[in-house]
Amino acid sequence: MNKIKRLTITISYLKQKQVYYRLYYALRKKFRRVLGHSYAFSPSSKTFSLTLRPSIQTYNAFNGDSFTFLNKKHYFPGKINWNYSENGKLWTYNLNYFDYLEQNNISKDKALKLMYDFIDAGDIVKDGLEPFPISLRGINWIKYITTNNLNDEKVNTSLYAQYNILMDNLEYHLLGNHLLENGFSLLFGAYYFQENRFYTKAHKILIEELDEQILSDGAHFELSPMYHQIMLFRVLDCINLVQNNSWKEKELLPLLQKKAEVMLSWLETMTFKNGDIPLFNDSTNGIAPQTKSLLMYADRLGIEYIKRPLGESGYRKFLYGKYECVVDVGNIGPDYIPGHAHADIFSFELYIDEKPFIVDTGLSTYETNERRTLERSTCSHNTVEIASKNQSNVWGGFRVAERAYVNSLEESNNQIKARHDGYKKSLSAVHERMFMFENDSITIIDNILSDKIHKAVARLHFHPSVDEDMIHRHLDLNALKYSIKEYLYAPEFNKHIKAKMIEISLDKKLETRIIL
Repeated sequence: MNKIKRLTITISYLKQKQVYYRLYYALRKKFRRVLGHSYAFSPSSKTFSLTLRPSIQTYNAFNGDSFTFLNKKHYFPGKINWNYSENGKLWTYNLNYFDYLEQNNISKDKALKLMYDFIDAGDIVKDGLEPFPISLRGINWIKYITTNNLNDEKVNTSLYAQYNILMDNLEYHLLGNHLLENGFSLLFGAYYFQENRFYTKAHKILIEELDEQILSDGAHFELSPMYHQIMLFRVLDCINLVQNNSWKEKELLPLLQKKAEVMLSWLETMTFKNGDIPLFNDSTNGIAPQTKSLLMYADRLGIEYIKRPLGESGYRKFLYGKYECVVDVGNIGPDYIPGHAHADIFSFELYIDEKPFIVDTGLSTYETNERRTLERSTCSHNTVEIASKNQSNVWGGFRVAERAYVNSLEESNNQIKARHDGYKKSLSAVHERMFMFENDSITIIDNILSDKIHKAVARLHFHPSVDEDMIHRHLDLNALKYSIKEYLYAPEFNKHIKAKMIEISLDKKLETRIIL
């Protein structure tokens, strides 16, 4: 597709607010550069003591003079380079988030030294003063300050200045989880400084965005189980804040509790019995708090919930005998922010005896490169690829031009059938897939509905623990045209493990039977 056409199609799905703020922020940046604008780093501030219950400890990332994020370690002998970029922007972001303040072995003196080091870097800091890392850092600093009875003027002054920068750069140009993170953080800043400006904005963002972003079945609308865990963690932290502090008469508490209840239900349903989450869309391990930790945190906060069926998110889960199967029969996510979406409609994950068997290939990078493109592509998922094309036109790391939609869905207790139109415009073809679940087998029937014959491939990606003998034992491959190949399974950022995959050729129809 022509690059200009692809970009035009991509932009056409954006909300007017996104387009407006992209232009506004770009023009403002140019004017401010000419005028020599800079933010004040020493505004006056008054802080108020808060009460918080214990939250969730994070993964150990800081060790003396080194930091490890995304499976990459770097040493900083002496002062920290907060702009260090050799490991990619996401690594730099993690350095600036200060999540590591919540790990279990960091002393108060060391934590304060890290904060001072960041503050002393001043406006030399680049990525760390963008609104997203400010949002996460603000929450982490306030949580640490509160739980460790820290009252430091230098830290408070810097924190207040950072919140003023955030207020001036809210991520309306992105929306989605970014704007929601802005709102969560402003709520913490509002309580800590008892600043009505922060509270008014946080109140507006949270009411509007939680209503928009949490679907009726409890899923976060970007349809990534990992981001769902992160967003649920933020909601629980905000409940912790509002529940245990009387400012503003706890007016946001009912909303936060209501959203937490449905989010907990969705997450518990989606999580496999062994605690794993399906790695659908941009999901990986070692980033978000695990489901068990989130459920325990919710219990400490006294949150009770009723299990609800999966629905609007497009995910379905089937449990029969010794297996669990999670199927994706929904659209790729919100049209105006599909940055974390993959071209993976009708893909699925299958666990047998609480062990992974058929898996999503995972996520290893956010860098805009060939690996990122591959991991988002249809060929990297357990679905059908027609004529070597993607169902949805994923490109540029976080962009989608033309996208597939599920336009037919029929389901019963043990059967589900759906169609998507991702190939209709380019190939005059529609992919229909049916799953039939029984105690000892799963049957998958694929139909290519088209007047033409197209070369198509159905792929199944197996966990690295699965060898060829297991594949032949669990799949009825008689009369099928197939080949077994290797692929790189990515269970975490920057981590690849060789594993097996099977490619099955089809023209019009394919029946695949998995024997349990």
